[in-house]
Amino acid sequence: MCGPGRAFSAVRCQVDYRSWWAVLGVGESPIPDMVYLRRRPIEAPNAACGVAHLMFKKILIANRGEIALRVIRACHELGIRAVVAHSEADRDSLPVRMADESVCIGPGQSSKSYLNIPNLISAALLSGCEAIHPGYGFLSENAGFAEICAECNLTFVGPPAAAINRMGDKVEARAAARETGLPVLPGTPILRTVGEAEPYLDVIGFPMILKAVAGGGGRGIRPVQSRSEFTHLFTTAQSEVREAFQDDGIYLERYLGRARHIEIQVLCDSHGHGIHLGERNCSLQRRRQKVLEEAPSNALDRGLRDEIGHLAVKTALAIGYQGVGTMEFLLDDQGRYYFMEMNTRLQVEHPITELVTGVDLVRQQILVASGEHLELQQGDVHISGHALEMRICAEDADHDFRPVTGDVVEYLPPGGPGVRVDSHLFRGYSVPPHYDSLLSKLCVWASTRELAIERAHRALDEYVIEGLTTTIPFFKRLLHYGPYRDGDLYTNFLADHAAQLGIG
Repeated sequence: MCGPGRAFSAVRCQVDYRSWWAVLGVGESPIPDMVYLRRRPIEAPNAACGVAHLMFKKILIANRGEIALRVIRACHELGIRAVVAHSEADRDSLPVRMADESVCIGPGQSSKSYLNIPNLISAALLSGCEAIHPGYGFLSENAGFAEICAECNLTFVGPPAAAINRMGDKVEARAAARETGLPVLPGTPILRTVGEAEPYLDVIGFPMILKAVAGGGGRGIRPVQSRSEFTHLFTTAQSEVREAFQDDGIYLERYLGRARHIEIQVLCDSHGHGIHLGERNCSLQRRRQKVLEEAPSNALDRGLRDEIGHLAVKTALAIGYQGVGTMEFLLDDQGRYYFMEMNTRLQVEHPITELVTGVDLVRQQILVASGEHLELQQGDVHISGHALEMRICAEDADHDFRPVTGDVVEYLPPGGPGVRVDSHLFRGYSVPPHYDSLLSKLCVWASTRELAIERAHRALDEYVIEGLTTTIPFFKRLLHYGPYRDGDLYTNFLADHAAQLGIG
């Protein structure tokens, strides 16, 4: 139970799934846990925020950790009061301390708090918010949540539900890409049995890759090298995605073994205008999860960047997209690119795009959601220098990135020119066991890739997180490693170089 504490007052709410109305202080709540609201004194909005017609006065942030802090800061710079929804496990977190108001929405388990739609809607209505920012992960790509927000007259800071639905279905997303001229790898429709897949095996050819129609995060992805292992991998992948996404749809796609993972950042308003902000190289992955990202990619020249970016924006506008989003591609050794999927949300790695373009993506996301026209045209976007983002996680790379928990007994982030740290850590912080292991995003910028790597070395040497194991030692080894410095990165790079990098 979330205790009210010294600065809290208790508020009980009821939410009816059919009518989506909230009643204060009436009867017994169907929500298993009380929702508690804490308010800071209301201050005058920031007159220097530079936004005269912004509709939002208050936004609920339906997330935690560093991304909740990132959105709080953007809100404050826009003169918007920020309300953070938090679980019991996060009640003493930095976002709760920095928000103007906070609402406890349930216990530590995500299913009872950050994924609890009734509690989140209640929190927004109780606190008088006009919009909900979902951050990334959790409900950020949940079309049903976006629809419910609209029914409750709350703006979902993200794309329309129809766009989330279309691009969330990977087969539909491939069809949308083809319609606007984006190339895709040979693939199949939705498959739900091995028998349905059999006619496509010779058409796609081996090696191939199995992918989930719904969801993301690498779940359900299985490379298949031969027909003999297909049935086993298909059934195990299907079981995984059925449990994770309540949808057992699978599709097959031709597999590129040494491809780069390139993504294009797009930004669209509700008035039919869109731009791209260049690309990020996200090829360094472990278990299909990104570890380090770079912007721009050393594999794209300006002509190829403009070509892919133009088609990405064309596709986004064709589906009625609004807000920030990311088109993901595979790039082979011959410079041929293939659309994979679209992430209909803010990306974890958005800071490096901000560093090389000077564009505040979260600010733009909020402005677009409020109905503002884009502040930028494509000609206003310029890529300058090179940026890296290292995901500092509570993981033991020596034991295959095994997650760990513990208390932060000493914390000293790096600083100096060209260094940015997005983190919710502080001395005494206890890392809860319920959530993703991300502790911090260490980002650096310099005029060239080589100088950015050297700056990252220096920042890693300065970074102090004591009390639990982190991936800082791994990144020190990686940045010293010759093949990484050479820049020939591909999606299996870490797996192929695991022994040299000390990955257990």
